[in-house]
This record gives sequence, structure tokens and C-alpha cells, in this order.
Amino acid sequence: MAKRKPAIHIQNIVASASLNQTVNLDLIVEEFPHTEYRPKVFPGLVFRLKKPKTATLIFGTGKMVCTGAKSEKAARQAVNKVAKELKKHGIIPGTNKPTIKIQNIVASIELDGEIDLESVVYKLRRVMYEPEQFPGAVYRMADPKVVFLIFAAGKLVCVGAKKESQVYDAVDKLQKILEEKEVIFYS
Repeated sequence: MAKRKPAIHIQNIVASASLNQTVNLDLIVEEFPHTEYRPKVFPGLVFRLKKPKTATLIFGTGKMVCTGAKSEKAARQAVNKVAKELKKHGIIPGTNKPTIKIQNIVASIELDGEIDLESVVYKLRRVMYEPEQFPGAVYRMADPKVVFLIFAAGKLVCVGAKKESQVYDAVDKLQKILEEKEVIFYS
């Protein structure tokens, strides 16, 4: 019945950024032929990096959205690297530094225990569970403000965190709640 430390894996970090100026997307396409830009389909340009492996959407307004990073640090590095490339090619002035904000962190978690989802519904507040619609329970935690998908096999998905530390705090808190309510069983 010994519980193990949960395995937590950051899967994706979404960061928004602003260059605080408009950007000529056609010029980016000329300078960086590997970018994807189809303005008739979508107004943003996709700028992919291999390291860190991310995709950054750039809009003519100078707003950017970076996805795919596995850490806050990598998300910031990716945005700064894209901005640096744009500066190097004279697309934006060299004095401009992007403002970056982490919008969402998605993590997968393994608790190494079986969870009784039927009991979770009755013993926890802010839980939705409709097994005929979806195999997991949806639990909305107030502090930190995150949402968990809870599966019977002891696997979780956490979304909505703005900092990696919030993911770790929320998982720790949820595991304690599941143990106190006696709805998790370790093998």
C-alpha cells in the first residue's frame, strides 16, 4: 500500500508574447522560406524552431503565441530566439524585447494507484463525471486554479497552470485529497 512519488511530465507550455509593434509577415516569408504562411486560410505565420522544438505563431499586429515548449524557460528561449532572428534580418529593430506571458501549462501525471471515479463524484466538490460521454472525471481545483482530468488507472492530466510550480503544488494537493477521501488505492 506504499504510495510512490507521482511521475509528472510537462507536455506543453503555451506562451503569448508581444513585439510591441506591427510586423511585415511577407518580409518574414522572404527571409525565412521554411515558415508557413497562408493568409487566406489563417492570419498568422508559423515559425518553427528545432531547438527548443516549438512552433511560434506570429501575427501582423506583433503578437505571438508559442507552443510546444516543455518548460517555462524553453518557452521564453523560443520567443527570444524568434525575435533575435527577426532582428538579425532587419524585420524588427534591435532595441525591441518581446514581453512574454505564460498562458497555459499542460502536464500528464501518473499516481501509481487505482482511483474509484464513482466515489470521487460524491466525495469531492467541483467534479463532473459522465462515463458515457468521457472516461475521466473533470475536477476543477480552486487554488491553484487548474483543471484535472482524472482517470481510473491513476493517470491525470492537469491544464490551466501559469507556472510549473503550480502543477507540482496542485498534484500534491490532489493526491492528498484522494488519499483523505479514500478514493485512491495503491497496489
